[in-house]
Amino acid sequence: MLKFRFLRLFVSRSNLSPKPTTTFLPPLFTSLSTTPITKPTSPMASYPTSSASHSPKLLFRQLFEKDSSTYTYLLADQSHPEKPALLVDPVDRTVDRDISLVKDLGLKLIYAINTHVHADHVTGTGLIKTKVPGVKSIISKSSNAKADLFVEPGDKIYFGGLFLEVRATPGHTVGCVTYVTGDGRDQPQPRMAFTGDALLIRGCGRTDFQGGSSEQLYKSVHSQART
Repeated sequence: MLKFRFLRLFVSRSNLSPKPTTTFLPPLFTSLSTTPITKPTSPMASYPTSSASHSPKLLFRQLFEKDSSTYTYLLADQSHPEKPALLVDPVDRTVDRDISLVKDLGLKLIYAINTHVHADHVTGTGLIKTKVPGVKSIISKSSNAKADLFVEPGDKIYFGGLFLEVRATPGHTVGCVTYVTGDGRDQPQPRMAFTGDALLIRGCGRTDFQGGSSEQLYKSVHSQART
C-alpha cells in the first residue's frame, strides 16, 4: 500500500560502505514530493518527526517556499553526538530561514542535496555553502551540474547512523534521482522517498524539457519511487 503525506558522516558507494544493512520490508512507504499540486495553507509549514517516522533517531522537518511552491526537507540524526543534518532541495530565497532552523535545533548541517536541476527556482546549495563552512553540495552525476559530490544509483548518503539510498528516477529531467531512507531495522519506518518533481502530490513533473520523457517517468515512478 502506498501512503502519501503532505510533507518531500559521508558519502559512500554501496560496495564501499562500512556499515552493514539488514533487509527489512516495512508495511508502508511514504513518498515525499518537492512540489505540490495544491499549495498548503501555511508557507512556513513544519512537521515534527512523529508525523513521518517511528524512529527516535530521525529529526524531520518539512519547509515550504511559496513563490516556487517548493518543499524543502530537513533530516538529522538527533541520537548522534554531533546531530549531523542535511537539507533536500533548498531554495535560495529561504536559505536564511533554513539555516536559522538548523541552529535553533542544535544541528550540524553537513550536506545540501538536490534531487535534480531545478528550472523553476535557484537552488540554495551555493548560498548555504557561503554561510555555513564545511557543508558539501550533492547532486546526481547524470545531471551534469556542479557540486562537491556526485552520486549514482545505489550510492548511500550517511548522516550519523542514518542514510539515504540513491535511486535513478529520470523522466522529469534526465538527471532526476529519488532519495530513499534506509531499509535497516535501525532506520526510520515507514520508509520515505524524496522524489523531487518526479512524483508530486496528485501528479508528476512536466516532461517536455531538460531531457524529459513521459514514458521514462512512468517507468521511474512505478519501478523506483513506489517500490
